[in-house]
Amino acid sequence: MKTGDRVLISPDLTNRPAWSKATIIKVEESLFAGTVISAKTDDGTIYFGYKDLFKPHTEEACTH
Repeated sequence: MKTGDRVLISPDLTNRPAWSKATIIKVEESLFAGTVISAKTDDGTIYFGYKDLFKPHTEEACTH
């Protein structure tokens, strides 16, 4: 994952009922925590956490 990528943020981090859409604004490599990602949601809230709390967001086109 890199800056500018679209991701989904885990409800474990946001305390929201579902995964939240966001854009990565920073990726850091920490000696103590490993990869730490900061992402801004579509409503402007910024979250940061371990890489495993984020997953790539892919828009699936409806073909029906």
